[in-house]
Amino acid sequence: MHLAELKPAPGAKKREKRLGRGPGSGHGKTCGKGHKGQKARSGGGTPPWFEGGQMPLYRRVPKKGFFHLKREYAIVNVRDLNRFQDETTVTPELLRDAGIVKRSGRPIKILGDGELERKLTVQAHAFSKSALQKIQTAGGKAEVI
Repeated sequence: MHLAELKPAPGAKKREKRLGRGPGSGHGKTCGKGHKGQKARSGGGTPPWFEGGQMPLYRRVPKKGFFHLKREYAIVNVRDLNRFQDETTVTPELLRDAGIVKRSGRPIKILGDGELERKLTVQAHAFSKSALQKIQTAGGKAEVI
């Protein structure tokens, strides 16, 4: 057997339906679409969600709730800031370089978990109340970017 002798299995191939090629083809004149009407027109027919003109499901079901755009922060706790030297200005870039913050695209929020023993100037996008208090108690400053 050679490649040139390969043939598809019997019944595996069908002839294409050639529409509009005269009465002898069996698919002449109206091409199997019947006479007139929406489905006979070019581009005709209805979309799958059309329900015959009755009020569609997506309009019958009541709306519920609301959309709340929640801002996702990269979280840094106060205890993580102890690795920096006194009088250091802690910026988001410095936190990323130190490996404290992994996701670079998010704004940074400082939370008050743990204790702070260093006097630092911390720059971040948001602070919790306890974090603000702990930074100021240690003698540092908190700056919102």
